[in-house]
Amino acid sequence: MPDIVLLQALRTYQWIKNLFIFAPLLFSQNLTNGPLVLVSLRAFAAFCMISSAQYIFNDIRDLEEDRAHPVKSRRPLASGRMKTGSAIALLIGMGTGGILIAATINLPFLLITAGYFILQVLYTLWLKHVVILDVFIIAAGFLIRVIAGGLAIGVEISSWLLICTILLSLFLALGKRRYELVLLDQNASQHRPILKEYNPYLLDQMISVVTASTFVAYCLYTISDETVEKFGTKNLIFTVPFVLYGIFRYLYLIHQKAEGGTPEALVLKDKPLLIDIFLWVVTAALILQMR
Repeated sequence: MPDIVLLQALRTYQWIKNLFIFAPLLFSQNLTNGPLVLVSLRAFAAFCMISSAQYIFNDIRDLEEDRAHPVKSRRPLASGRMKTGSAIALLIGMGTGGILIAATINLPFLLITAGYFILQVLYTLWLKHVVILDVFIIAAGFLIRVIAGGLAIGVEISSWLLICTILLSLFLALGKRRYELVLLDQNASQHRPILKEYNPYLLDQMISVVTASTFVAYCLYTISDETVEKFGTKNLIFTVPFVLYGIFRYLYLIHQKAEGGTPEALVLKDKPLLIDIFLWVVTAALILQMR
């Protein structure tokens, strides 16, 4: 099997989502703590393997629907470049590898990793057909990654970080649904039945609510007494412009460029957005490390 087919089946470009695991490491000011960095890297590797196993399971389950989809039909399994037997073997190998790595970290991390996989299986089999709950499950995947990152290195996670994560995740999930609805147009419900429950206006209203909530929550987080006391600085407020630009840029890409179907790929290919995220990370790290 060609390496490119294997990488496509694993959807390695989606591993960028697992970077949320490093959020607790950053906000606990442990970026220079070698042992904890190594633990976070192992946690990242475990989630990459588990998430790839989940994607393969999804491709096997939705094989017939994917073959009729204008974009998903290019996936290795749907296009016939990978056999079902090979996909099952890859699913077992990646799933087992991820669980074994998780087991070397600690029990709480192992349990939440297994819980994440079970939730994603339930999403594929049932929950993706439940209106509104479907986008909450997508968002929950990001939240679980943050919590898992904290459990892996044994640090307490700020309630503000959890709030900002769930709001940002909902923003991305709703943008994904809007992209699918616009791309598939009249055939949307045939490819993904749940899309018949949505329309662009409804999704735009939801996105507006979540967008404003995300920005306000992040602003309040940077100036809250809890944050200032924890980090000993009020300077996190200077990261707000990067967050605002990132939100505006993403909305521009959704509405003007009709993108947003795969947020992780969008981040990698849109240079302004990628630069903005990099600058936010660097600025936040400098503020937290040099307070």
